[in-house]
Amino acid sequence: MKIRILILLLSTSFVSCNKWLDVKPDSQVKDTELFSSETGFKEALSGVYSALTYEPLYGRELTFGLMGALGCEWDYQNNSYAADKAYAYKTSSVSLDRIDAIWEGLYNAVANDNKIIENIDAKKAIFGGENFNVIKGEALALRAFIHFDLLRTFGASYAEDPNKMTIPYVTASSKQIFPQLTVTQVIDKVLVDLLAAEELLKADPILTGKTITIADDNGYLMNRQVHLNYYAVKGLLARVYLYKSDLVNALANAQVVMDATKFTWISPAALSNRAIADLTFSSEHLFALNNIRLNAISNNAFSSTGSSVFYISKASLQDYYNSAAEDYRYLHWFKVNDAGDYYLNMYTQLTDSQWPIAYRNKMPLIKLAEIYFIAAECLQKTDYATAVDYINKVRVARGLISSPINAADFETILAQEYRKELVGEGQLFFYHKRKNNAAIPKATGLNLVQLKGYKLPIPVAEYENGVNRVDNQ
Repeated sequence: MKIRILILLLSTSFVSCNKWLDVKPDSQVKDTELFSSETGFKEALSGVYSALTYEPLYGRELTFGLMGALGCEWDYQNNSYAADKAYAYKTSSVSLDRIDAIWEGLYNAVANDNKIIENIDAKKAIFGGENFNVIKGEALALRAFIHFDLLRTFGASYAEDPNKMTIPYVTASSKQIFPQLTVTQVIDKVLVDLLAAEELLKADPILTGKTITIADDNGYLMNRQVHLNYYAVKGLLARVYLYKSDLVNALANAQVVMDATKFTWISPAALSNRAIADLTFSSEHLFALNNIRLNAISNNAFSSTGSSVFYISKASLQDYYNSAAEDYRYLHWFKVNDAGDYYLNMYTQLTDSQWPIAYRNKMPLIKLAEIYFIAAECLQKTDYATAVDYINKVRVARGLISSPINAADFETILAQEYRKELVGEGQLFFYHKRKNNAAIPKATGLNLVQLKGYKLPIPVAEYENGVNRVDNQ
């Protein structure tokens, strides 16, 4: 694994990172300078989160961009995604460049995250309060989160072949070459990091209930939903265990989140005034990125004047939501232009001065509804009534009424619920990949299993560097 090591020079707000210095390990910018204080560790962790918000990663491609196109969420997307829509990645240099940027960007984030993990134990004495446990816990959780998405993007699914060679799991920031691992081996390493993070994050105020104010360390442990907090780790564990078909552990972790009542369903009151509405349903976020460029990103992607536009037709929108005008998502997540094209409204940054700060710049990566879907899927064969009840809890939370679900229709209904709930968030493609479904709705006539469309190609440079990489296809 040849990865550039990036040392982060960050703002002291701990919210964003805009200054990067690309250096080699023997640079005069020493680890001892960055990690000589608690502030340095906070800044470094903030920098990893911030790196994930850029457009080649979750700021576009890993949410509504490439993943939205691969999941057939849009009726129209920029022509640069033509090869991706056909799952013919290697036929387009534009597609390959986009895919290479995802690989490099995620592994660079891992490298910087590993810097934190490598240095933090020796500096435990410099931390105050619970910051050591929380920062180390988040760093481990981030390493797991990123590698799991690398696996879901570039590796085979567990359903296809748990023993197929996939990606390296990188646990050091050095130039050390890490071997490719099988699907099972990567998942096992993800779980090791997540379980270690879970233990450390038992100090998280979101779990302990400790009230944090700005007077406490400048409010560092406030706003836990834009960090990989304790419950986000439990939700991620549920997602990972479901991916490997471990229904017992997936359900157990999902149950912890549901029982905690820390995350509340969006209320009609939070949506009633369109000028100050909570468009991303932020109270339901287990984990979201705070993306300070989201206004420009949204305007560019979801307006008729943007240069990289995505939209769906009225017919598709009605099909998504069964023409249910009372569905909060149908009502608030889309806007129409004069031509009748429907653009995602979720990421729109409202201009009213009264729009709460808590609603701004949010890109959800793990939400409460997905946890209920995971629990429902886990219980499908053992407690069908409760499985249906969990799906209906999401429906009711969206302004709909409970409806019976015939057992023969459960899988179809669940897929529809995923599509309604996770549009524009990058999860629909991964849902179908986890199932190893031959077809994705609206991918007309294309068999993704035959096309090997669920596995994006590993960058050519990985093979050229002489590190004995095996073709992931």
